[in-house]
Amino acid sequence: MIRINRIYTKTGDNGTTGLVRGPRRMKHDLRVGCYGTIDEANSCIGMARLHTAAMPKLDRVLARVQNDLFDVGSDLATPGKDPEGVESLRVVPSQVEWVEAQIDAYNEGMPQLRSFVLPGGTPLGAALHVARTVVRRAERLVVELIAREPDVSPLTMVYLNRLSDLMFVMARVANNSGATDVLWQPGRFGAADAKGE
Repeated sequence: MIRINRIYTKTGDNGTTGLVRGPRRMKHDLRVGCYGTIDEANSCIGMARLHTAAMPKLDRVLARVQNDLFDVGSDLATPGKDPEGVESLRVVPSQVEWVEAQIDAYNEGMPQLRSFVLPGGTPLGAALHVARTVVRRAERLVVELIAREPDVSPLTMVYLNRLSDLMFVMARVANNSGATDVLWQPGRFGAADAKGE
């Protein structure tokens, strides 16, 4: 059981932070940036959930995602191999499979896209697009971390990759199953400007 008794400890006043194990790292360290960006994505999902009153099933999925993102962050905050007799919290294949199942379920019957989707639509759809882009940024950082520190679990990267796809599909669901998606119209305004419209 995790117990947090104090909000401030002053141990980070020198610009470092503690991981689950190993030496303290600078707060600008890439690994810290990875789980910090995951925290940011989680906060974006929390904001999106302010708009899910009419979609309780979707809200339950987002609640599960928020919890799982803490697992991803914990995995990334635990460098190195587990010592003998220690089993650290890690992302497991079933978490990735669950996200894939949600993508398939929500995408079934969705109208086929005729163009790229611009972030927007309903308040919930727009909020989920913001979450999607932050998840993508977290994924890019984890890819870089894996290139630098090979002991990082590749499932953290795979989970984030699938999660950004889920955020996209759920944004379309929130946009009335794609009916209020804002579609990109290539060159539309450039052509209009050239005509003086």
